[in-house]
Amino acid sequence: MMLGEPSRILAGRSVLVVEDQYLIADEMRRMIERLGGRVLGPVPRVRAALDILKTEQVDLALLDVNLDGEEVYAVAESLRASGVPFVFITGYDPWTIDSRFSGAPHLEKPVGIPALLEALNAVKFA
Repeated sequence: MMLGEPSRILAGRSVLVVEDQYLIADEMRRMIERLGGRVLGPVPRVRAALDILKTEQVDLALLDVNLDGEEVYAVAESLRASGVPFVFITGYDPWTIDSRFSGAPHLEKPVGIPALLEALNAVKFA
């Protein structure tokens, strides 16, 4: 990918962003838009994310594991039940992620476009 010509891998896709830190959520929003995606959210709480899942078509989700002390696993369970791919994005070590989701892609903050593209390939999104 050449500078200034990002992949449009997310063109026409809706991406749910669940992140409680504004600056990180905003950076994720910009990355998704640069890759051609439409951002749902960002939302900082599990309940808000679950509400979006009831009303919107979600093609992919980027999930912070810890939302101000609230774990995001209820959202991950709902996504998995619906067959929607997701990527955990966290500042924590991979071993801290609930073992039910040990096979899910995991990115460490801060996330850049190259790492996000690699994770999208890991969830067979491309």
